[in-house]
Amino acid sequence: MKNRFDLIIFDWDGTLMDSVDWIVHCIQQAAETCGRDVPSVAAIKDIIGLSVDNATLQLFPGADAETRQRLAAVYSEAFFSRQIGPADLFPGVANMLQRLRTDGLRLAVATGKKRAGLDQSLRGTGVADLFCTTRSSDQTASKPDPLMVTEILAELGIDKQRALLVGDSAHDMQMALNAGVAAAAVTCGAHSRETLRQYNPLVCLDYPTDLLELL
Repeated sequence: MKNRFDLIIFDWDGTLMDSVDWIVHCIQQAAETCGRDVPSVAAIKDIIGLSVDNATLQLFPGADAETRQRLAAVYSEAFFSRQIGPADLFPGVANMLQRLRTDGLRLAVATGKKRAGLDQSLRGTGVADLFCTTRSSDQTASKPDPLMVTEILAELGIDKQRALLVGDSAHDMQMALNAGVAAAAVTCGAHSRETLRQYNPLVCLDYPTDLLELL
């Protein structure tokens, strides 16, 4: 994979930030607060990466729009109830991002988070300046629609053959297929190696930092 790519597009939660367990906790807490049936851990992991609207539709199919809005608001409040800092990234991620930039690669984020939540996470972890551009689900279409990837490629003027998407969920892998870009799966987040391999990524890595051995 050496010299094959000019752009690396990263998912955020479960790929760069070690946040899956916290997301599960906060969604379950929101369900309890709003008097809804508490989703299982597996069910919540299956929606990580989707927009909040799609996630609440899938997790709470019987809830009306007002209830889903309240669930999303309570979840967001819970998620940001603790300070996010550099230690919330997977070990070595900040150094990896810096090395990739030093090596001349351009970096982007494509996430199911809302813009405000992504900005808060980028600032808190201290890596905002390392990315050329970012897309969040409330700016564009939710994964696995390829729109956020195609928008990033268009903005940066990079051919899809020169881009690699790195993610931890089936939604990331399907988005890469839909966008016609190569993918690298990481197994430290939402979905298992077995699940991710079904989408035929170039590689399945334990952690995103394993990219340094390949790029």
